[in-house]
Amino acid sequence: MDVLTDVLAVTKTGGTATARLSASAPWGVEMSDVPVAAFHAVIQGACWLRLPGMEPIQLVAGDITLMAAGGGHALSSEPTGPLTSLEDILRAQPEGSSSEVVIPGPGPAAKVICGGYRYSSQANHPLLSLLPPVVHLPADQSPGRRDLADCLRMLASELLERGPGSQTLVDRLVDVLLVHIVRQWLTSHDDAGASWLRGLRDPEVAATIALMHERPAHPWTIEELARRGGVSRATLVRRFTALAGEPPQSYLTRWRMELAARSLREGREPLGAIAGSVGYTSEFAFSRAFTRARGESPGRYRSAHRSGLPQP
Repeated sequence: MDVLTDVLAVTKTGGTATARLSASAPWGVEMSDVPVAAFHAVIQGACWLRLPGMEPIQLVAGDITLMAAGGGHALSSEPTGPLTSLEDILRAQPEGSSSEVVIPGPGPAAKVICGGYRYSSQANHPLLSLLPPVVHLPADQSPGRRDLADCLRMLASELLERGPGSQTLVDRLVDVLLVHIVRQWLTSHDDAGASWLRGLRDPEVAATIALMHERPAHPWTIEELARRGGVSRATLVRRFTALAGEPPQSYLTRWRMELAARSLREGREPLGAIAGSVGYTSEFAFSRAFTRARGESPGRYRSAHRSGLPQP
């Protein structure tokens, strides 16, 4: 079981919003209240990333940034200066233009791939909430970055010359890009805090997490998980808690609630069936656990998140 793939598949709620920005100095683009995890990859020239309450960050060709929680930010040719809202810039683009946003000017040019990941429960996302507010991966020549660079080149090419199936290709490439960003961040941050993501780097803890993902409805006990992992009960609890930041049973409950939330958003199964699929023999016990985890009952969650589904 590939746990990272499983997490991304369960929490994703749609395609991506992606474009190429081609801007010549002086320029500044303000993106206010971005509701998705946003990324920017500089493929030519340089620019500045400006966020409220932080010093501007200079980005050069090959640099990638990910703002896991979204929020307002800006890109510009200088660390200070006037900004124009993205909405106004998009309105000024020629009708029927491609996904390349062009800002003309007399100065040096920069080209940036800008995009966003649409995922559920952004504030408590099981992956994105573990990352810092800004992940900045400077350009380098490490083996891992060559894969990332190849992905960016394909994404830039697809955005410039749209063809049949482009949106599907773009969505898949953006998913691949996110995995590469997370891998690279993990490799360069050995001091990352305790989380399931850090736990994947430990063979015994990773095996335990994989078992729970593979069979989430199974009535797992610490004893069985430890036996399957070839370690003692005490060793499993100690290592799992130290690396993942919570005991195995707490992690299992959180993952079951993620699976249940997806079923409530996307399916029409009755609550009893959903409860059984995540290991609860009682609908009441499931509802209580879900309410505790999500702050609202399964019924209210379903009503609030299924407005986009076709009605029967």
